[in-house]
Amino acid sequence: MTHISFSELKNWNKCPWYHKKVHLEKIAGFVGNEYTAFGSALHLVCENKLVGQSKDPEAEFLQEFVKQIKSLKGKEVQLKSDLLKSMRSQAEKIIPEIDPAVQEYFESYEVVGTEERLYESIDFFKDADFKFKGFIDLILKTSDGKYHIVDWKSCSWGWNRDRRQDKMTTYQLTLYKYFFAKKHNIDPKDIETHFALLKRTAKKNRVEIFRVTSGPRKTENALKLLKKALYNINKENFVKNRLGGCDRCEFYQTEHCR
Repeated sequence: MTHISFSELKNWNKCPWYHKKVHLEKIAGFVGNEYTAFGSALHLVCENKLVGQSKDPEAEFLQEFVKQIKSLKGKEVQLKSDLLKSMRSQAEKIIPEIDPAVQEYFESYEVVGTEERLYESIDFFKDADFKFKGFIDLILKTSDGKYHIVDWKSCSWGWNRDRRQDKMTTYQLTLYKYFFAKKHNIDPKDIETHFALLKRTAKKNRVEIFRVTSGPRKTENALKLLKKALYNINKENFVKNRLGGCDRCEFYQTEHCR
């Protein structure tokens, strides 16, 4: 293992044993569902619209959505036809609100990049040569010289306060900011981070953007967790987390976790 992504870190934090099975032994865990298919298709539309490459966003969504669904069916994932049908109409309502929401929130801006790849050395971990891998959904630069990292998240009606402040949820943006600054030699003070919610069942404000603070203390805590994970992965310490949630795991009561 030569790199680690945020999703891998999140899985390790949930259960080191689960991380071992999925990321090292390559045993299929969660492979997706209707919601991930919807999110992937809508992400593509957002990306194309912001760079001015979207001629027919509804058609682009449907094409990618069908592609994702076919992939899930090939993996024998059981899908709900009624949910898939409702998702198509939900996307049609979200798509027209994407550009206006970004323009209202950021006002004057330029698109610096979409789906920017991060593959940066983790210099503070000396025991092995690991890199942090990730893709930043959207990077904007506003007239005040600030860079803005935006991560699209599809959801139902929105996020409550606990979800917005959840440590592991916000660490994604914190780590993206840290390694983006490192990659481009930018002062972290000149980078801000945001989530953009794409809300399927909301009656209004279907695209909501909000800032997430990623200051020095949170960055320090996120890097400590990353270093702890790398240390244990490198030492092959894969302890099963028995503190809760096992019944929701794909490996629960299977040969992979007895």
